[in-house]
Amino acid sequence: MTAIDASTTQPTITPVPAPALQQAEAGRIIDSFVPAASQRVRIYTWEVPVRVTHWVVVAAIIVLSVTGGYIADPFLIPPGGSVMMAVRFLHMLAAFVFLAAGIVRTYWLFAGNRFARWTAFIPTNRNQAREAVRQLGWYLFMRPDAPKVLGHNQLAAGTYFVVFFLFLIQTLTGFALVAVHGIQPWATLFGWVPDVLFGVQGVRLIHHLVMWAILAFLVHHVYSALLVDHVERNGLMSSIFTGYKFVTRQEVIEARDGGMAVEEHIE
Repeated sequence: MTAIDASTTQPTITPVPAPALQQAEAGRIIDSFVPAASQRVRIYTWEVPVRVTHWVVVAAIIVLSVTGGYIADPFLIPPGGSVMMAVRFLHMLAAFVFLAAGIVRTYWLFAGNRFARWTAFIPTNRNQAREAVRQLGWYLFMRPDAPKVLGHNQLAAGTYFVVFFLFLIQTLTGFALVAVHGIQPWATLFGWVPDVLFGVQGVRLIHHLVMWAILAFLVHHVYSALLVDHVERNGLMSSIFTGYKFVTRQEVIEARDGGMAVEEHIE
């Protein structure tokens, strides 16, 4: 019997692909069976100013709602004193942050891409108006398919335009309430508001009701975003963080705000 010297025997080594290589290979195999029109691509939808102002406005609304509710009806300790002063200061600070975000977003209505410009919110043709009706039918489970769109669908865009108007009303009434105390320059700039909105009490009531309308919109906004993200599976929820959506090439071609001009920039 011949002995084998283990020290001189060279073992056979079979290379094992790294997980990343295995995933890439699996992706290539899957793509070979998926028609090109059905393959998902990455498209840059929400620019940085849109995403930043979105989350700044969300944070400001939360702070303004909590502090505004406390100013209207102190629910921790009796009104007055340093606590109320701190709450009022925080409320005004959040109001200025909210106003700054609104100014930036308004500017981006004219400087942004096709998904952020004012033409994405205001219907400029009949197709956009009909799209809003079709989208409403889909939300009410009366239509099997939603209209093809890459950015805001027209119903959502119209709703956002109304919300922008509510933001404007809230800003006017808020600074008008500051003007009531004679604080300059707000007394000069917004002292006229109570004269057209049924007096100081009318301004307070409108300011309070609009707050609840905005909060109700936030609840619906989160629900509809989750619904669309679940149905379309295009990364809608993550897109407000990353800016990117994942859609099929066919959707890029067929979408109202898509077309060949957008297809040239897909990744």
